[in-house]
Amino acid sequence: MERSHTYNLTITWTGNRGTGTSDYRAYDRNHIIRAENKIEIPGSSDPAFRGDKTRYNPEEFLVSALSTCHMLSYLHVCVMNGVVVTGYIDHATGTMAETPGGGGHFTEVVLNPVVTVKDAAMVAKANELHHKASQLCFIANSVNFPVKHTPTCVVEGD
Repeated sequence: MERSHTYNLTITWTGNRGTGTSDYRAYDRNHIIRAENKIEIPGSSDPAFRGDKTRYNPEEFLVSALSTCHMLSYLHVCVMNGVVVTGYIDHATGTMAETPGGGGHFTEVVLNPVVTVKDAAMVAKANELHHKASQLCFIANSVNFPVKHTPTCVVEGD
C-alpha cells in the first residue's frame, strides 16, 4: 500500500525596504521559514546573488536535506543490520553551475560522512550500508543529479 505525506511550510519575504522590487538592488532577499510548532529559520539567497551571508540559503538547505536524509536512512539500516553507530558527522559539499540566462542547477552533491562504530568487526558492514541507505533516502531519490558518498569509518576509542 502506497502512502503519501504532506509537508506544510510558510515562507514570508521580509526584504521589502519600502519600494518593493522597484529595482534589482532595491530589496533584500531575506525571508523567514515557518512550520507549525517549530522555530523560525532565517533565510536569504546566496551572497553571490545579493543575499545575507548570515542566513541560510536554499542551496544550503538542499545539501543539508540530502545529508540529513542519508544520515537518518543510514542509522536505520545500521540498526537493522546489527551495526552499532556511536558517532556520525558529515562534511557535505554541493556544486551548482550557473547557466546562461540567469538560471542554474546542481551538478552533484558529495557526502563525506565520518561514522564511528562500537566494534572493529562492524567496519566492513558499516561501509557497505551506505549504498543501501542511499537507495532508501527520500531526498536523494527525488533529485536529478548524482549524490556521491565518500564515507570514513572509525572504531570508538581508536
